[in-house]
Formats: sequence, C-alpha cells, structure tokens
Amino acid sequence: MTETVLSSATKEVVIGFDRPFVIIGERINPTGRKKLAEEMKAGNFETVIADAIAQVEAGAQMLDVNAGIPLADEPAILRHTIELVQSITDVPLSIDSSIVEALEAGLSVYRGKALVNSVTGEDEQMERVLPLVAKYGAAVVAISNDETGISEDPDVRFEVARKIVSRAADYGIPKEDIVVDPLVMPIGAMGTAGRQVFQLVRRLKEELGVNSTCGASNVSFGLPNRPALNAAFLPMAIASGLTSAITSPLHDEVRFAIWAADVMNGNDGNCADWIARNSESGEAAQAGRRGGREGRRRTASA
Repeated sequence: MTETVLSSATKEVVIGFDRPFVIIGERINPTGRKKLAEEMKAGNFETVIADAIAQVEAGAQMLDVNAGIPLADEPAILRHTIELVQSITDVPLSIDSSIVEALEAGLSVYRGKALVNSVTGEDEQMERVLPLVAKYGAAVVAISNDETGISEDPDVRFEVARKIVSRAADYGIPKEDIVVDPLVMPIGAMGTAGRQVFQLVRRLKEELGVNSTCGASNVSFGLPNRPALNAAFLPMAIASGLTSAITSPLHDEVRFAIWAADVMNGNDGNCADWIARNSESGEAAQAGRRGGREGRRRTASA
C-alpha cells in the first residue's frame, strides 16, 4: 500500500493505510486567532513555542505551521517560525501557506522532508507549486478544488484530485508524495458533508491509491460542542480510508477516538499503544485523585 514518508532532521513519520493514523497538530496558525497573529507579527513567539510543545506532548506526530497574517512579511515570519519550531521539537512539519514565496522561504530552511500545504487543481498554481515540491524533495497536500471553486459533487472533487496526481507525475513527483485533501465542509451548512468525505476518501484509497488528510475541525464549524462532533467524524473517516488529519490533539475525546480507531482497524499491534496510553492516563488520574484526597485531609486537619 502507498506510504508517504516525511521527516525532520532526526525523526521519520509514515502516513499509510496500514499505519497508525497521523495527527498533524493545527494550533500554530494565526487565522482566527487575533492575539497570536499580533504576537507573531511583533516577533513574539511564546505562544507558538507553547502550542508546539503542548501538541507534541498530547500525541501529535506532526505539526502544521502557518504564518498567514494580513499586512505582514509572511515569508520572513514563516521561515523564522519553521526554524524555531524545529529547534524545540523533532517532529516533521507541514509548511502551510497559499503564498508560493512563503512556501519556498520555509522549505529553504527546513531540515528533513516536509509536507507542503498545499496545491490546488488550478493550472497556474500547479505550475508554481509543483516545481517547488520537486526541487526540495517534499511531499504535498493536494486540495481538491480548481478554477471553478469547491464543487458540492464529490465525483468532481475526485477528478480534480486525479488531475493533480497526474500533473505531479509530470514533475517527477510520485503518488506516494501526494496527500489529497477531500475538503471537509461544515456539517451544519451541508447535511451531506460527512457522507461526501467518506465516499471520496474511499475512492482516493481504492482508485487512486493515495493517502489523504483534511482540516477535520471544519466539519463542526458553527456548532456547539465541536470536539464531540470531531470525535465522531474522525473514526468514521478513518474507517473509510482517511490516513491523517490536521486537527487539535488537545481534546481528550478527539485524541482517544483516533487511537481507538487505530485499534479497531488493526493498526495498533496487540493494542500495545492503547494499553500504554490508558495505563498512563489511569495512573495520572489516580495520582490526581490521591492528591485531592491528601489535600482535603490536610485542610481538614489544619
């Protein structure tokens, strides 16, 4: 089966159908985070550092890094952020920008094999991004929309994905280095959004033989209790063939839903990771309860 190999200077991560699901941490992104955008623009990266460490500690195998800030020098900020994050963690990174100059700035300092996020099916963008991916020996996220926009028809989105895979081959980029994003729409606005993704990722696996990813939290946009919806969506998408997602590992229900899906798909040998993770969380919870009882006893005796 197809395996997409990504790396930092010291660590390798493999996205594949017979592999554990890959969580790509989404938090290093100033979009919709006004405070973070202001900090990064001003050269303050304390939140970036905290988010990077927290996500890796929570179980993210990769991190998505975005520096899309209006009226800022995005190439310079993204380049610095890539260098900074690689200095504090060893996980591979997804370099996330719609600006080609920013992508190249990030790739120029990246140590390892990065995931470029992203290229669409627009001819002009493919002509600019795909040579860059080939030049740096990276892998790339292929977004399944083109000049006509985002189709509500999953068959149309599939054909856009096929087009990108074909065009990438012209630049010497194998399908193993293409991770298709089927585009997750908000379920609150489109009731068939979940079924569309499940149908599409199944075809991506069975017909194109490519790995896939998505911005998983998009599915719950605008609705209450978003982590619960994301935690329901992801195992269903995984069962259909989704092999990675850009999401937050900081929500317990999302993280454990993914790990449970690995168990059910047979991608956690002998349930070893599940047992270890639950033993650790169980011990931590027991320690917390013991600490609480000790504190109450000390307060009572005082």
